[in-house]
Amino acid sequence: MSTADVDVDVVIVGAGPAGLSAGLNLARSMHSVLIFDANRPRNAATLSSNGFLSRDGISPLELRKLGLAEIEKYPDTAFQPALVESIRRSKSGTFVVVASGLRGSAARTSVTCSIVVLASGLTEVLPDLPSIYHFYGTSLHSCLVCDAFEKRGQALALIGETNDLAERAVLISRWTDDLIVFTNGVGVVTSRDEHSLADRGIRVIREPIADVEGGRGGMTGVRLDSGEVIARVGGFVRPEYVANIGFAEELGVKRDANGLIEVDGYGRTSVPWVYAAGDITPPGPKQLIIAAGAGAMVAGGISRDEYLGISGPWAAVGAGAGPVGAGAAPVGESSAPGKSARTR
Repeated sequence: MSTADVDVDVVIVGAGPAGLSAGLNLARSMHSVLIFDANRPRNAATLSSNGFLSRDGISPLELRKLGLAEIEKYPDTAFQPALVESIRRSKSGTFVVVASGLRGSAARTSVTCSIVVLASGLTEVLPDLPSIYHFYGTSLHSCLVCDAFEKRGQALALIGETNDLAERAVLISRWTDDLIVFTNGVGVVTSRDEHSLADRGIRVIREPIADVEGGRGGMTGVRLDSGEVIARVGGFVRPEYVANIGFAEELGVKRDANGLIEVDGYGRTSVPWVYAAGDITPPGPKQLIIAAGAGAMVAGGISRDEYLGISGPWAAVGAGAGPVGAGAAPVGESSAPGKSARTR
């Protein structure tokens, strides 16, 4: 088919660290790139992003702004605020991406591309407490590596309804010796684990929680259904996570037991020319710098697959030497891949 049969070489869904890093490196490897993003970042409530080399403490929104500015310096790149509704493979083998514009942006649009990168992230579901979101991102957090240092030595709570609370509590004890685990009557802590935690000075409260208390100055305690208030100045929540990939169901990418997209070291999914990076891949939530690294690996994998031929999980399915519409050179041929009409 003609190399002009696609609007853009690569569509990236998601403008978090993984998607932006993939976009930057793809732009530098002579791809035309379109990034869609629904403006629903998982870290929107967080005031600072920690542990990102050279950007320690930066606002997540500022980090995103800087990343977009770097990408948009390159030719044939574009960012569009939009909610991707569906992605399907056409009869010709290209991908058709349908997205609806967010408020104030363009209306519904349809784009064809040769390659898709899924980097749409996760949605966090917190325990159903009336005021928990008032303190989330300031007094309460979910990422230990990102935020525990600022909570060191404080009277902390671990609130969750999952079955890994004991393990999480042990990890938190690196930063404080004043920790209480609240299961909200749901989370699982075995008797054996409870005794082990007690040896570390960690108490487990199984009574249901009425709410998190506090004011403008921050969290002050956890109120139980009995009315008792346990003084705590902050802590961590163990969310449930939902992968934001309903729009990609038609592609049929393989997912694990937690609903995350299975990938190899270069972000290849089970579907040829569909890649994934960031939180939607196992093991789930990642530090920003790790997600960014995964995006860079995807970009490198795409260039390898286009020029060196298919390897990894796609070799057995006869995916060919290059994506349809991109004109990638099979192994042994010296001609460079063709580009979309937009870049020629």
